[in-house]
Formats: sequence, C-alpha cells, structure tokens
Amino acid sequence: MAECIEAVERAFRLHGSGEAPAPAVASVHVPEGAFHVKAGVLPVGNRAYFVAKTNANFPRKPSRYGLPTIQGTLVVCDTERGTPLALMDSIEITALRTAAATAVAAKHLSRNDATRLAIIGCGLQGESHLRALSLVRQVASVALYDLNPDAARSLAAQAERDFDWTATVAGSPAEAAAGADIVVTCTTSSEFLLGADDVAAGALVAGVGVDSERKRELHPELLRRSKVVVDVLAQCAAFGDLHHAIEAGVMQPDAVHAELGAIVARRRPARESEREVIVFDSTGMALQDAAAASLIYGRALTLGRGTIVNFGQ
Repeated sequence: MAECIEAVERAFRLHGSGEAPAPAVASVHVPEGAFHVKAGVLPVGNRAYFVAKTNANFPRKPSRYGLPTIQGTLVVCDTERGTPLALMDSIEITALRTAAATAVAAKHLSRNDATRLAIIGCGLQGESHLRALSLVRQVASVALYDLNPDAARSLAAQAERDFDWTATVAGSPAEAAAGADIVVTCTTSSEFLLGADDVAAGALVAGVGVDSERKRELHPELLRRSKVVVDVLAQCAAFGDLHHAIEAGVMQPDAVHAELGAIVARRRPARESEREVIVFDSTGMALQDAAAASLIYGRALTLGRGTIVNFGQ
C-alpha cells in the first residue's frame, strides 16, 4: 500500500503538471448494472505503459448470485510497440488504487492533526481505506457504518486488532461522520448519505463510491458549502457527486477549487483554513490504475509470478 500511494501520488503530479496525457473514460449500461472502461498512458522510468481497465459494476450480484459487485480485467501494454504485456484481475487493484488516491488527498487536504476517521461502507474498499489512511495520518479512532451491521462490526474488530484504534459502530452515516476529521464514503448508494450539517468544521470528506449517474453519496448542499476538489473535473461533472450538485443548480464546474493533480503539482493551494470543509469527489482516474498496474507488473516480473500466454505474435 505504501508503494501504491507513492505511485498514485506521482500519477496525480504528472496529471496536474500536464506531463501525462489526459485519461479517457466510457460507460455502457445494461439492465442489471454497467460496464465502465478507463484508459490512460503513464510514463514510468524509461518507458511508458498504456493501461485499460474494464469493470462490470453490478450492485445486485452479491445478494442474487453470491458474486462480487465489481468484476473486471485490466490490460497493460507497451506504448512503443503496442504489445500487450499483462492481463490482471481488476478487483483488488481497483480497491488498492482508490484507497491510495484517498490517502493522497488526505495527505494534502486534511488537517495535519487529523486523528478521527469515519468510514461509511465497510466492504473491500472500507478495509483498503483503513490501511491507506493509517499510513498518512496518526489515526487514533474510527467510526464505522454499513447497511450490514456485521460488516461494520467485522471491520471494527480489524481496526482494533491491526491498528490498535478505538473503533465504534454507528447507527447511521451522520452518526459516523459526527466529529470526524476525515470521512470516507465508499458505497454503492443511490441515495444521498451525508448532508451539509452532518460533518464537522475542518473535515475532509472523500466521496469515492459514485462512478455513475445513478449513484449518490454527498448531498449537493454539502458540496455547495465546501471547497470542492476533484480527481478529474470532466468525469465528476458527468457522473460524480459534483454532477448531482450541478444538476440541482447549486454549483457549476467553474466553482470547483481544483483537480487533485494541480494541488499535488503545487499549481493550486491545498487547505487554506483549519475550519474549512473540503470535499474530495473521487470518480477514479485511469492514471491511478496505470500507476498501480505498472507497479504490480514490475513486481510480478521480479518475483517470476504469473502465467506466460502467447497470443500468436
């Protein structure tokens, strides 16, 4: 995770400085869910990688079929020859790079003395965020909420066991967020979970679950009253929580403070007040996938892991 945070932070810096080409995104909807495609090119060392991820996001699969909500693949290619280098499962890479991006946001946007964490959504993403945020802030306590109380209790036990944090299970998203310095929403919710009055002054709120127009986590009024930072402005305006604020008529794209890359590249200021609330609208950037995938590809080569496949080249 520490290496992934470093790689993802570098990807944001290259995005913010214009040294990496703009990533691309596409979505195809079907009755039970949607397929999301994200692609980008990232220079790493003396070569560059093209990475394309296709995720199937089907929220009803866990209860109906016993399958993960997210299933997908990730392809890594060499940009000089166009050769496919690796094919990977995308589930854990998506969780890894998403939590790493939140950690980068927390490093640059949360208060330095942030110790109280809240996580709303206690699945794989919730677990990944525990690990990632433990590496960038001196967390002492975490409040957890999930529609499935057993999932929240399980993650609370893990937080106490692995990190020696004080962990509590909340009865609602608002109860979890109350008084927290860093709040993460990582759900598949189609209803707003947090309003403007649910978060404390000085908090960083990272909304990472919204990756389609039907999903909602952060109420438009919360965005209107906050400093808003996005991963990719065009994506967030099209299908992030920012999209809902624009649709509600309370914000326009030019009201967004910055993309995170511009802050990491020091082209825009980060936190300017100890009391300001900052919202990080995270829809997932392809360069995050490229950063994580190229890291894992290099590690696999070093360790001799994986199966060699010949596509007849």
